[in-house]
Amino acid sequence: MFSDPRYARQVVLRGFGPSAQQALAASRVLIVGVGGLGSPAAMYLAAAGVGALTLVDQDLVDVTNLHRQLLYATPDVGRSKLEVAQERLTALNPQVTITTHAGKLTAANAEALVGGHTVVIDATDNFPARYAINAACVRLGVPFVYASVARFEGQVSVFAAPGGPCYQCLFPEPPAPGSVPTCAEEGVLGVVPGVLGLYQALEAMKCITGVGTPLVGTLLLLELLAHQQQQIRIAPRVDCPICGASARAAASSQATVGTVMSLDPDISPADLAAARAAGSSLIVLDVREPWEYDLAHLPATELVPLNTLPSAVNRLDPNAHYVVLCHHGMRSEMAAGWLRSQGFTQVQNMMGGIDAWSVQVDPSVARY
Repeated sequence: MFSDPRYARQVVLRGFGPSAQQALAASRVLIVGVGGLGSPAAMYLAAAGVGALTLVDQDLVDVTNLHRQLLYATPDVGRSKLEVAQERLTALNPQVTITTHAGKLTAANAEALVGGHTVVIDATDNFPARYAINAACVRLGVPFVYASVARFEGQVSVFAAPGGPCYQCLFPEPPAPGSVPTCAEEGVLGVVPGVLGLYQALEAMKCITGVGTPLVGTLLLLELLAHQQQQIRIAPRVDCPICGASARAAASSQATVGTVMSLDPDISPADLAAARAAGSSLIVLDVREPWEYDLAHLPATELVPLNTLPSAVNRLDPNAHYVVLCHHGMRSEMAAGWLRSQGFTQVQNMMGGIDAWSVQVDPSVARY
């Protein structure tokens, strides 16, 4: 491999060389989410010569992805992201083994997915998955590279590395629903997740090869319009509910991720339609904005915009069966996770949101 000209410019680097390239070839990297962050991270890690990539995603390519997710092109709209990503990454570097997992990383499957990997790239866009990644990586001793983006800025760090803090040392509790706008709500300049995804690839390579100093214990903040940077030091917290001295038991870790569910955390549009047709008493909560609800909504649903959910929770029955929906399934997943953390044990997220309902169940529901 090390005589392969594709790696020549890396192997010749002083301080990198054949030993670092060999470490890359022996590594296995898990990338959770192959979107704005995961797309560039996967491309550069594959090009660099990592031995294996495991990709976790469940989405189809949407036209709104194309300004920032350069693994995909216009003819791919409507195709599985994993299918397209596997094709493109294999074409980019056939020496890399690509494995895919169609679905979500959750508290229930996080350890099984993380196990056996050298490093994890957290390219998710929701908090339940991020907290599940953190708990699994701490338990298994696998570092993960975190990043998030919004508008013109982003942040990146390495968590769960030996001697360093974990994600919950910095963010002990998930934010209240609606307090952190999504990219769908607030927007993002296309190159911003590209830049942060490349930072993630770089940090993963540092962790794998031992070359350079990874951002362990440091949160790097980037504002890309003015090109301002700030580094914030993060120390491990002795009282951290995940990595603190008295909190490493698996039961304790699991408890911080969410309340144990009594049913599948997700439901498909088709299964929701069947349940409603059969007369189920489930309650559908729509967490979109009122203007979105006016454009398209399902009958007999309750509108509770995401940012009003904390104030509305007292009038909801914690023993009732709820299905939460939004436009594409991201806000509703956040809302469902937060409701579970408040003691609601029968809450499901409708996968794909009302857009998937229109495609899979009822085309008369307007798409927007």
